[in-house]
Amino acid sequence: MDALHREEFVPRISVAQRRSDFINAAVEVIAIHGIEGATTRRIAEQAQANLAMLHYCYDSKEDLFADVYDFVAGRFREVAKSSDPHSNLMDTARQLLRGVMECYLESANFTAATLELISWARRQHGDRGIAVYDQALETARAVLRGATSDHSVEPETIDQIAYVIATLADGFALNWMTYGDRSAATEQMEIATSVLENWLTVRLGSTPAAL
Repeated sequence: MDALHREEFVPRISVAQRRSDFINAAVEVIAIHGIEGATTRRIAEQAQANLAMLHYCYDSKEDLFADVYDFVAGRFREVAKSSDPHSNLMDTARQLLRGVMECYLESANFTAATLELISWARRQHGDRGIAVYDQALETARAVLRGATSDHSVEPETIDQIAYVIATLADGFALNWMTYGDRSAATEQMEIATSVLENWLTVRLGSTPAAL
């Protein structure tokens, strides 16, 4: 079979799939080299693609990073959607916290890239970095508002719960990224969950079962 006919059997990779490859590759490169070291050449190499293909899919590195931001935000939205909408407030808060921590634990590089991206965006683009964090908090608040409860919960309390979840998850992420000890991280997940449960019990002045 000549070269012309062999080419007919080479599977074509869609632009959408290539974009996904470049996003995943960017996460890995950012985690290892940081934002400044995440060159398009390194990202293309990580994606096992040529540089021309990356520039065909993205006009600039900024455009690629915008999709990486959307990817990170989407992971947090997936965690929220996986929460049981019929759970009480305690269970919903617990599910949110554990879901985020498990998302981090799934990949140390995703954790490192997420923290690096938010920090870099805050330095370079101001509101852009804040927006990523705000979106995650608002997603958590929306899920918490939908939880069942034996008594009404003030919006301020929902804000506080979302803040505590974010604070515990961020602390977990930083520790996991720093030490990379999966066994210790698993134990710390239990500690963080216990802290949330105890705080909620005190804050709402009720037993866990009623929350």
